[in-house]
Amino acid sequence: MVQIGYTMMTEQAGPRELVEHVVGAERAGFDFSVTSDHYFPWLDSQGHSPYAWSVLGAAAQATSRIPLMTYVTCPTVRYHPAVVAQKAATMQLLSEGRFRLGLGSGEHLNEHVVGVGWPAAHVRLEMLEEAVEVIRALFDGSTVSHHGTHFDVENAKLWDLPDKPPPIGIAVSGDRSCQVAGRLGDLVIATDPKRELLDAFDRYGGTGKPRVGQVPVCYDTDRDAAVARAHEQFRWALGDWKVNSELPGPAGFTDATEFVRPEDVRRSIPCGDDIDTFVEAVRPFAEAGFTEIALVQVGGGHQQPFLDWAEKSLLPALREL
Repeated sequence: MVQIGYTMMTEQAGPRELVEHVVGAERAGFDFSVTSDHYFPWLDSQGHSPYAWSVLGAAAQATSRIPLMTYVTCPTVRYHPAVVAQKAATMQLLSEGRFRLGLGSGEHLNEHVVGVGWPAAHVRLEMLEEAVEVIRALFDGSTVSHHGTHFDVENAKLWDLPDKPPPIGIAVSGDRSCQVAGRLGDLVIATDPKRELLDAFDRYGGTGKPRVGQVPVCYDTDRDAAVARAHEQFRWALGDWKVNSELPGPAGFTDATEFVRPEDVRRSIPCGDDIDTFVEAVRPFAEAGFTEIALVQVGGGHQQPFLDWAEKSLLPALREL
């Protein structure tokens, strides 16, 4: 059975609200949760971007069952991999084993803030690969000194380690990232329902490992209101990932989506309250072979109605997948 997850979207709600939302998701019966890790929202209209790791720590204490996961953290520019390893180990302890560390090569949107420039795509993947190796060495309990192509680590050791380190998920979008994920990841992460990504992941060592996808949705009993909200806050998601990863701030996404129409969003994001429309949006991920699918409800102020509806109507329908 495909597991259905809930997304704490840091770009559209404040920190206290995000914790309330994941508590509600646990109560509603979602199988797992994920959280974005941003410094900026995609669009000004989303209006938020608290520090994801503080939110995760609070969520670990406020919940008791639901798994938690970053979707995803970039461990290469804004964060050093040795610091990511410490944060993830601490989260695994706080959550009593419910945490998974999702990693990716990042977006210019968030990583530019430290002022060291934005590397080319192939360099970002090299950095991600090296970062995962550093994190794994620290998870093993070793004292790590590392002088690599992209990172230096001097006499680092994690003093508070869980008995079982957090599983590492790696986000993929092409063959090279699938190679890294298959070799170094415990699970794979993707936002497109492309079977070829999962096949490549399997070729490079990922056979039998979990695969986690994500689907934006916009529940509202007023379908027109849902379409308008999705267009206002989530039209960026219709862009090509190669473009999205290069744009430096919300103004860039505003310009890039200038000609995206509400009807374009309606065709890509299920809006309203028709169960079948939502199920059909999730189905391609299930049919491609994803074992877990996280839903993103668009609109920070519209989470509780979605959670109530999901508990009563949507989750039972999706479990049939």
